[in-house]
Amino acid sequence: MTEDRNQEEEKKVSGPQLQKLAINFLVRFYIVFKILRLYAENNELLQEQTGLLYQNLQELKAASPEINFKIKRESIFFNQSRLKFSLANYPIFKFLLEEFRKREIGLLSLEPDISREELLTAVNILCLKRTSSTPFEDIVSELTQQGMEKVRLEKLEASEKLPSPERSAARLFFLSILHLREVSERNKENEQIKLNTTRRLIQSIFNHLVDNESFLLGLTTIKNHDEYTLNHSVNVSLLAVALGRRLGLSRAELVDLGLAAFFHDLGKIETPLEILNKPGQLTEDERKIMELHPHQGAEKLVQLRDFRRLPVSAIHVAMEHHIKEDLTGYPRFRIKHDLNLYSRIVKVCDFFDAITTKRVYRKKTFTRAEALSLMLENIGTEFNPVILKTFVQMMGLFPVGSLVLLNTGEIGLVVENNQEARFLLRPRVKIIVNSQGQKVDGEVVDLTEVDPQTKKFRRTIVKEINPEDYGLEVPDYFLAQAM
Repeated sequence: MTEDRNQEEEKKVSGPQLQKLAINFLVRFYIVFKILRLYAENNELLQEQTGLLYQNLQELKAASPEINFKIKRESIFFNQSRLKFSLANYPIFKFLLEEFRKREIGLLSLEPDISREELLTAVNILCLKRTSSTPFEDIVSELTQQGMEKVRLEKLEASEKLPSPERSAARLFFLSILHLREVSERNKENEQIKLNTTRRLIQSIFNHLVDNESFLLGLTTIKNHDEYTLNHSVNVSLLAVALGRRLGLSRAELVDLGLAAFFHDLGKIETPLEILNKPGQLTEDERKIMELHPHQGAEKLVQLRDFRRLPVSAIHVAMEHHIKEDLTGYPRFRIKHDLNLYSRIVKVCDFFDAITTKRVYRKKTFTRAEALSLMLENIGTEFNPVILKTFVQMMGLFPVGSLVLLNTGEIGLVVENNQEARFLLRPRVKIIVNSQGQKVDGEVVDLTEVDPQTKKFRRTIVKEINPEDYGLEVPDYFLAQAM
């Protein structure tokens, strides 16, 4: 009878309401977690927040007879329901997920009648930093010593332990290329394209950009010459989402932008390979065929069975990504007064990735810094000034993936840019060639580091160098992090 009554009480609370209560509890749990890192248990702020956490627990208890938070893959479940986090509280969700995984906690279960003091003690034990190889066992032991019988933990299953963020990002990158290949093949056979899969991939790209933008930008140095169009489209999509985020687009807008960029070159399916890969200059007839791909791409997108699921902006981008800011370029429009915002964003990313990729028909392959310099020479005519300036700021004066010669004689690979304006010339670099000219798997150094004795910077960039001149393969260093 009691169980039936509890089930009836739970039914009174709708799924969305229960979701909100569970998320509110985790947000407050996060706040207490962070405060405990800074203050003692008798701190007034901590006492206030603990009181609010306990209040959230009472509200949750009134709505649900069981209080279980479970880690499953990249999600947090409350009882049997996956919690859906908004863009605003997504960083909190990622923080808690990471901290629970560090402690090997797969399940946190609280008895409804736990007291406020017991809750504070439990959270205090949970939030302590752990350096041993058995964090879960240490936590369970401490809870037992404190008589915490109303807190139950289960260890994270080995199958639920995630690979490193870099490995996950690299896997996503190659999955995107495989998916685009499938899209191309299905399109040729007039079969239905799985747009839901594409949308989920773009959402995952956004999540990884939030967590580790520098590494994903580094992955765009990967250039598969045998599958150039596929690799290029994924690179452009990744760069576009990163750029759109810097421009202040919402998550929903970024997913639409990513989709549009993902399909921007779909029309090249119809372009003969002998034209796409021709070593020499195209004839006038061949150029006309090449310049048909924006029209063909837009037509293919309109003809998709799931066309309604595709943002209209994807049609604009397919048509407009070769039109310049001054409205020259191709295809030619009799009446065209403006370009779609997403088309302008994709144009910048498309051009950058194209000229930094070695192609049989192009004599020179630009380094990433050279590419930015060339693009800035055409600001206002080929590229939108605001969008290009934001792109340059995002990439940095020495973009991630650039090779630089240091005043120590070492060669470094730029892995992260410094966001402070006064340190734009001082990124973080991985040493890959030592001062004796030997290739090494060196440390990552911060070029803002100062020698305490001389009061001068330990290392300074002399110039950017071309990897081809030194026989160095930049993508290998980013892929090595994903192994």
